[in-house]
Amino acid sequence: MSPKQSQVDCIFCRIVAGEIPTKIIYRDEDVVVFPDIAPAAPVHLLVIPVKHIPSIAALTDADVPLVGKMVAAANRAAKARGLAGTGYRLVINNGAQAGQVVPHLHLHVLGGRPLTTMG
Repeated sequence: MSPKQSQVDCIFCRIVAGEIPTKIIYRDEDVVVFPDIAPAAPVHLLVIPVKHIPSIAALTDADVPLVGKMVAAANRAAKARGLAGTGYRLVINNGAQAGQVVPHLHLHVLGGRPLTTMG
């Protein structure tokens, strides 16, 4: 599949383009934040770059500042959801065996209950 084709078929690219409606919690020129449709915690948000990047492993040096913007947006969204005082987890999965379902870089923000240790 060509990079152009993968972007057309990418559900997150379609959300960015407004083709698939979702509740946008935050958006700027670089990142979009919205709720996960299959939440694993009471608060489960996704932070995605507007630019299609298939995974964290596909980042180039030029993309590194974008990850900082994603983390900053995640922190703002977590604070807005009341998680700053109780804690939250940020997760980026890379590849199918790690649990990455959508091949578009995304950061999970999880909180709202005690989270078990990872193993």
